[in-house]
Amino acid sequence: MGEAESAGGPAASMPSGPSGLMDLLGVAAVLLESHGRVDMWSPKAEELFGYSADEAVGRYAASLLLHPQHRDLAMSLFAEVLQTGRGWAGAFPVRHKDGSTRLVEFRNMRLMDSVGDFYALGLATDRLRLREVERDLALSTRLVSQSPIGLAVLDTDLRYVTVNPALARIHGVPEEGHLGRRFRDVMPPGQFGTAEARMRKVLESGTPVIDRYTVGRTRADPDHDHAWSVSFFRLEDSNGQVLGVANSVVDVTERHRATMEAERARQRLALVADGSARIGTTLEVEQTARELADVVVPALADVVAVDVLDSVLHDGSAEGRDDPMLFRALAVKAAYSTEASRAVVPPGHITAYHADHPAAHCIRTRRPLLITHVRGPDLERIATDPGAARLLAEAGVHTDMAVPLIARDRILGVVGLARARNPQPFDEDDLALACELASRAAVCIDNARLHQRIRGAAETMQRSLLPRLQPHHPHLELAARYRPAQAFSEVGGDWYDVIPLDGERTALVVGDVMGSGIAAATAMGRLRTAMSTLVGLGLDPARILGHLDRITQGLDPYIATCICALYDTRARRCCVATAGHLPPVLVPVEGPPELLDLPTGTPLGVGGQRFESAAFDLGPGDRLVLYTDGLVETRDRPIDERLDLLLSLLASPDGSVEETCDRLLHELRRPSDHDDVALLIARVRSA
Repeated sequence: MGEAESAGGPAASMPSGPSGLMDLLGVAAVLLESHGRVDMWSPKAEELFGYSADEAVGRYAASLLLHPQHRDLAMSLFAEVLQTGRGWAGAFPVRHKDGSTRLVEFRNMRLMDSVGDFYALGLATDRLRLREVERDLALSTRLVSQSPIGLAVLDTDLRYVTVNPALARIHGVPEEGHLGRRFRDVMPPGQFGTAEARMRKVLESGTPVIDRYTVGRTRADPDHDHAWSVSFFRLEDSNGQVLGVANSVVDVTERHRATMEAERARQRLALVADGSARIGTTLEVEQTARELADVVVPALADVVAVDVLDSVLHDGSAEGRDDPMLFRALAVKAAYSTEASRAVVPPGHITAYHADHPAAHCIRTRRPLLITHVRGPDLERIATDPGAARLLAEAGVHTDMAVPLIARDRILGVVGLARARNPQPFDEDDLALACELASRAAVCIDNARLHQRIRGAAETMQRSLLPRLQPHHPHLELAARYRPAQAFSEVGGDWYDVIPLDGERTALVVGDVMGSGIAAATAMGRLRTAMSTLVGLGLDPARILGHLDRITQGLDPYIATCICALYDTRARRCCVATAGHLPPVLVPVEGPPELLDLPTGTPLGVGGQRFESAAFDLGPGDRLVLYTDGLVETRDRPIDERLDLLLSLLASPDGSVEETCDRLLHELRRPSDHDDVALLIARVRSA
């Protein structure tokens, strides 16, 4: 390695570009002989004093540049410099060529040539310009050193040249720890690699980068994220030579945190609004629990489990009376495939949590439980057993909370929430949000629970009022079905009946009380009883419906549709009358199924109308299908299209009328149907 390289590297031995500072100051050079005559005159001297070199060289400087009153002082100072060799520096008034007087800052020194003669070299610049540069420099230095904004200058290799105290505090590295080091050696490249790339782009293009957000951690506070507004500017001198890049850093952590908190608040409000819209869309307990799980995952938790006290679902009590308390899992959801899903009780299963489990804690205290940071012992507490604790540990569960489901001051169950992939621990705001959603869900679950009890009572009453068909009717093969509505609030008033009569006759009845619930089921029972009484009097179907119409008017506000068919085995004839009911289907042994064209009549309870009967042959093997509108009516398909589908299904042969009932219900019914169904099929036995 050569001397130049050892002293300053290869760059130190090579000429560099000119500095713009000398040009900025406009330093003039004047060389005077020992007698005060101008020997040399620089171009900057021409700019400063106004005289060209031809006008100045060879003339005495005192007479050229000084006012008479200043000449004696100037000449004594000049003589002292030449005699003593000590330089003189200071400001002196000088006469410009245009006659004006300018205060010029001088640096005078003695020079000696090769033969021993002395000369005086004067370096001069305009004092006002010099003071302006000094003030700017002092102001810049003070601003940089005392500014709360982090400031730094890096050279073209992105090595720190200047760092102010504010940036040193931000980085957690002293000023001397920056100087000479590259940006990547001071800042973690994994977090700040983008900033380094931006600085290089600024150096290349000259386009500044203004107010770019950067979030990360530094040595000053390695445990918390901070946010900075960062700007980069390319530095150039007055000649356009690139000196490096200036970096300004403003700590905006508080603003960033406030913004993030505002965004979290907005998201919480949006989640509450979403929960209000999505939780409780049905009156089904299990569906409501699933809706709660869908809302909180992944918006609030990575894994959620919804458990309800088993006693609440069975006997309606709002507090568990079993010891230990038994929970039925209603819903489990995870934001992604995780071992944590295997650690919780699957839906439909019953479990008894240990006394220290968060669910048991919530039931005892009626208060939520927040575990911000889950440690080893906490895993055993929130898990059902040691195996589940291992699964939770493998899944990386690090925070957990349990929230009670309380409605109408009664506790129904518990919601358990956990995070694993989401690195943020649950906090008090998350707990408040979970409690809000759980409160909404608890009311919906309680409503669904109460509804299911009422619906169960109505359905039990409805079924108790329906007849039990004789297993071996002597003349008819019979099958009947009743199906309550699957997506409605309550069961309806549909019914069927088979009434044996004297003389080998049988009455076949299907009816539908318009309405739902226990009141509709009660009205249905009264009409069925009245129908049985009227049929026993030996009246034809039209007269039976006429009497039934008057009875129904007394059941205001209920009205009903009904079809009554009397089959005479000896005559092989069937007489039918309808009251606003859909027509029955005749499925002959030979030929396609057909809808019977019968006088429709008005519904029962309307009053003022006469009913008519119609008769047709019904021979061995023929089938008669009676049904309520819930079998064929839907909200999205025309009734004619649905009736055609019914006829096409009946065209396919079945082994028995039981099989026909099951197939019709399977093909025509859907979980979303909003009406109940009564279905009655009779096939004439062979003689």
